[in-house]
Amino acid sequence: MAGGEMSYTESVKEITETMYRFPLIKVRGVPLRCYIADNWDSICAFRPDPSDILIATYPKAGTTWVQEIVDLLRHNGDAEATSRAPTPERFPFLEIHYPPPIPSGLSRLKNMDPPRVIKTHLPFQLVPKGFWENKCKTIYVARNAKDNLVSYYHFDKMTLIQPEPGPWDGYILKFMKGELAWGSWYDHVKGYWKERKKNNILYVFYEDMKENPRREVERIMHYLDMSLGYDVISHIVELTSFKSMKENPMANYSSMPTPIFDQSISPFMRKGEVGDWTNYFSPAQIQMFDDDYKRQMMDADIPFRTNI
Repeated sequence: MAGGEMSYTESVKEITETMYRFPLIKVRGVPLRCYIADNWDSICAFRPDPSDILIATYPKAGTTWVQEIVDLLRHNGDAEATSRAPTPERFPFLEIHYPPPIPSGLSRLKNMDPPRVIKTHLPFQLVPKGFWENKCKTIYVARNAKDNLVSYYHFDKMTLIQPEPGPWDGYILKFMKGELAWGSWYDHVKGYWKERKKNNILYVFYEDMKENPRREVERIMHYLDMSLGYDVISHIVELTSFKSMKENPMANYSSMPTPIFDQSISPFMRKGEVGDWTNYFSPAQIQMFDDDYKRQMMDADIPFRTNI
């Protein structure tokens, strides 16, 4: 690894006993894990290279999927090249900070040469301004609120450094109020949607990717000014299917130590479906959520779909 930096697995083994569910602290009104908030000045000051690519999402909206697609596009569909390291080591997570000696996102970025593919869950207003000033390519992935909520609930149960999710009915209210890590889903999806034309952001919908993965892989390819052959695209679509990625140890976070991700509670790659929310929402919860959704989204005409 560059600069002799320890991997997540190696470094977490040293501090297992210090891991716990990190509390949230608000940064400009957005709740973030305490270690991120405590290091906010250095995160905010980050200056990307103009060749860097930013993949931005609300948590559990298809981040890993698009990271893998971009990596395969950049390596001409070469699965061996994209198996060089697990996802967290291939794609620096811009704002992430843990207790030492686990490397932060900024330390990973410092040890990598551009062009880099950078991940963030930050809402648009918290992304370091250098990304927009340097006109970095940015891909934003959005997932419908109900499926995103269900996926985030399971994630918060198995991610032992996120706040305790509590019961399902209470978690719905936290989501609606924007009290989860990285804040309001509503503000997140609207923020990038509003800025997509001004800042040349490719806005991708999770549901579109499920419906027609080839079409969306080609959209991403063209946005990145690439041109790959039909067979290469077919290979990338196959390698980035949910089944393939769930079985891929370089993409399924199986290398993440249990003190961070306890996949015996819920797998990191759980279902990857559109419409799974119907298995969780009661009729009364659907009514409550839909009424609130209309209120919060009345100023945005974003074409989300809750089924395909």
